[in-house]
Amino acid sequence: MMQPWIHKAKSDSLFILLPPFLVLAVIVFFQKEILWAEQHYSFYTWLFLIVFIDVAHVYATLFKTYFVASEFQKRKKLLIGLPILCLIIGMVLFSFGEAFFWSVLAYVAVFHFIRQQYGFMRLYSRNEAREKYSRYFDSLVIYTATGYPMLYWFLSPSRNFNWFMPREFLQFQNATLLETLQFGYVLVLVAYVVRTVYKAVKERYFNIPKNTVIVGTALSWYFGIVYFNNDLIFTALNVVSHGIPYMALVYLKEIESKNESSTGILQGLKNYKKIALYIGILLSIAFAEEYLWEVTVWQEHFSAVRFDLTTLHFLLVPLLVVPQFTHYILDGFIWKSK
Repeated sequence: MMQPWIHKAKSDSLFILLPPFLVLAVIVFFQKEILWAEQHYSFYTWLFLIVFIDVAHVYATLFKTYFVASEFQKRKKLLIGLPILCLIIGMVLFSFGEAFFWSVLAYVAVFHFIRQQYGFMRLYSRNEAREKYSRYFDSLVIYTATGYPMLYWFLSPSRNFNWFMPREFLQFQNATLLETLQFGYVLVLVAYVVRTVYKAVKERYFNIPKNTVIVGTALSWYFGIVYFNNDLIFTALNVVSHGIPYMALVYLKEIESKNESSTGILQGLKNYKKIALYIGILLSIAFAEEYLWEVTVWQEHFSAVRFDLTTLHFLLVPLLVVPQFTHYILDGFIWKSK
């Protein structure tokens, strides 16, 4: 059986499978330098990780939806109505308080991040025999690899990082429950290793990309949340492992693999020009959005330009979060296939 690459072995390996392993290797070998960079280059780490990866990956969705005429016509009601609905929901949530707004959004973001890993796992297991037990077990493994670190976070108030804002998750400290969950976590991962080895020997086939996604997910979530207790390390593992593969998936599946570009903007260009323009568009929109956040809401990094719009935050914050909120929900629709 052939390996179920989404595009090609080289491109999948470099841009979808490698990121969590590469980031973790950098963290392991350069911990002191990372801690130093966190103190001295916070603006540049924020710019690279948050703006140019985390925010930028949100807009990659445009190249599968709004920038694709046929896709837009097929999902016109969803693509027009969902951002409006997200704005309304955001304003309702914000009316209960800013803390409540960010808390709800954090839970939605966590679910979205978990589901992306599940989605990659399913993409890479699409050619395997459709045995219900196998699908259920693979799902159990990927949800355990992501779910246990989050539960550890909820049960360990001493974490030195947050998703959006401090105290955004409900927390409950219980050592006994934490030990029980840890036992279950280890049990599932050991069962996964034993079963994978057994199947590989029996069937003389090993699904490289699917198992790489599972292992990479388990490593990045465990070391990012449980093992290390550092904001920059968590952000790097979380953002790079999520954002880079998503941007690569959109490009490789929706642009590169098609005879014609999915958008008029990129149609007819050579590959290296397509890549440059694709990345340039994403970075430009991401920077523009984050600049608006900075000068109207956060006011942390661009001190020279500030506007006191506190009284308008009830509208500004839900409005600025619409692209992100829409991405979280829309992603659950646009990648589904039979």
